Amino acid sequence: MTPEWIGICGFAVLLVLIFLRVPVGIAMLGVGLGGTAILNSPDVALRLMTGQTFAISTLYSLSVLPLFILMGNVASQSGLSRDLYDAAYALVGHLKGGLASATIVGCAGFAALSGSSIASAVTMGQVAYPEMQRRAYGDRLSTGAIAAGGTLGILLPPSTGFVLYAIMTEQSIGRLFMAGILPGILLTTLFVLTVTLIVRFNPDSGGIAPKDLIDTEKTSLLKATPVLGIIVITIGGIYLGLFTPVEAAGIGASLAILMALLRRRLNLAEFIHAIKSTLETTGLCFLILIGAMVFSPFVALSQLPSALSEIVLGYSDSPYTVLTMILVLYLFLGMIIEGLSLMVITLPIVFPVITNLGFDPIWFGVIMVLVLEMGLISPPVGVNCFVVSSVAPNVPLSDIFKGIMPFWAAMICCILLLVAIPEIALFLPNAMF
Repeated sequence: MTPEWIGICGFAVLLVLIFLRVPVGIAMLGVGLGGTAILNSPDVALRLMTGQTFAISTLYSLSVLPLFILMGNVASQSGLSRDLYDAAYALVGHLKGGLASATIVGCAGFAALSGSSIASAVTMGQVAYPEMQRRAYGDRLSTGAIAAGGTLGILLPPSTGFVLYAIMTEQSIGRLFMAGILPGILLTTLFVLTVTLIVRFNPDSGGIAPKDLIDTEKTSLLKATPVLGIIVITIGGIYLGLFTPVEAAGIGASLAILMALLRRRLNLAEFIHAIKSTLETTGLCFLILIGAMVFSPFVALSQLPSALSEIVLGYSDSPYTVLTMILVLYLFLGMIIEGLSLMVITLPIVFPVITNLGFDPIWFGVIMVLVLEMGLISPPVGVNCFVVSSVAPNVPLSDIFKGIMPFWAAMICCILLLVAIPEIALFLPNAMF
């Protein structure tokens, strides 16, 4: 059997293991270990596994993951996320459909604290959905806004997706964080515009207009100022070169804990819960990375990346045609495989093709993360939709999937704009470095 066929068989085994609910990190670790043993030797495979496990576990730049995750968990446990939602409501609540728009803006703010799409959807959903029910919002609009807003967690820095992409492709975490800011703001704006259009064509879905907004506007914005200050300090400090992403994560986590303690919003039990959640999420991320780093050499030994490059480049000479094929493939696979898992599985094959085509790897990182976001709200897997279903158990899952369709179209528009104008993603990282 040729190395290429061994590689194809390895991918087939990997997909079967994932569909059998084997954790993706363990599945990649097993397939990578077995495949390397076949293509090289068992001794090399074992040395690779132990070496990569130690290398990933001791990589200083990965300290950014647990620190930013802790910052988000503390913000969630201490109710700081409610301050963000109230501030967003004060800014856009006067609009028709303002609660849905406030949910999206609040998700964007919380994303800049947590870097997690699921955490953003759960946290903002618990705060926003009861309010939208009370204001008689349509179920499709309210659940669609929560699910779509949650996807901003993987695009706006600090993004777990960017960290994984940076480690696997040897790119700068700081540049990727900066590259996600303007596309994140653009996507947030498109989501708010989508809410406005939905309510314009279906006024009943926008619920009852609020009457108590003016009295609470100044108070809400004032309460959210310290939380917004944390975001500005961490992200602004990276941009200005005052500290590295790891230092920014440490400062952000410390400020979040300090603020929660000063406001007396964080007791010992809640802090312990935040620590436990941080350890669980960090352990999962490290397991995925270790599995990916063992799986990647197997893919290289199988010669699949070079074979795929020859096939794809032989099919078309146009880089954008090839890019379109890759993105459509990601959209399809994103409907059946969780986004971060899909990233670590496919990057060893796709990334060499992208670099051979001459595309900027930082720009492609933003495009890839955005496409993976779409998978978070795409049926039948749509993880964020299932998360929202747990927050709104009375809404049928079919209505949730229908509710996200307009936001899905907005994400397509965002991708097209980024492809047409790459500087949207590259302006800040190029200005920073």
